[in-house]
Amino acid sequence: MRFLRRSSADTTATEAEPVEADAVDVQGKAYTPGKGKATPKRREAEGKRRGPVAPPPTTMREAMKRNKELRKANPASKEERRSAAKERRDRMMAGEDKYLLPRDRGPVKAYVRDLVDSRRNLLGLFMPLAILVFVALLVPYPAAQQYVTLLCTAMLLVMAIEGFVNGRKIAKLARERFPKEAINGRSVGWYAFVRASQIRKLRVPKPRLKPGDPIPN
Repeated sequence: MRFLRRSSADTTATEAEPVEADAVDVQGKAYTPGKGKATPKRREAEGKRRGPVAPPPTTMREAMKRNKELRKANPASKEERRSAAKERRDRMMAGEDKYLLPRDRGPVKAYVRDLVDSRRNLLGLFMPLAILVFVALLVPYPAAQQYVTLLCTAMLLVMAIEGFVNGRKIAKLARERFPKEAINGRSVGWYAFVRASQIRKLRVPKPRLKPGDPIPN
């Protein structure tokens, strides 16, 4: 019996053709070739992202100053972390713009807070009114619950009207005070509404003015 075999010419042509070793392996399966270099360590990769390392200090005073700055930026002990957190909160409550939340930053928001804090609003009774409604639900007297519900509904309606009117007035005053700023009337009005509905002692940052105080220039 004679088997079919390739001729010598075909064998020579096949051997002459280059084999793409990076696409197919010995078993005919595709694989990804190696990169040809070792994977960098995590420390080396982070060092490249952070940029060049600062030069070493030349004097003892410079070394102590740099160490103090590093400890202040990254407190190590539990007491230092507590102290740093307390300092940040105290500055936030004092109204320093750097430590405030994004919604509270800027001279426009500070001016709106002063306008709200310098007035007495019915919206300040919102939380006590909610507590009154909760207590009324626990009282086993339907008549008392009915009267409290009617009173709270009327108060909520008056508060909503007052908040809408005060929001428009405050937005108008803010535009007059800051004519170059792009002020959104709805955003400023809602900010004033939320600020006025909070109890004065719980407002963040703390009020700088008392009811009746003039607005500083």
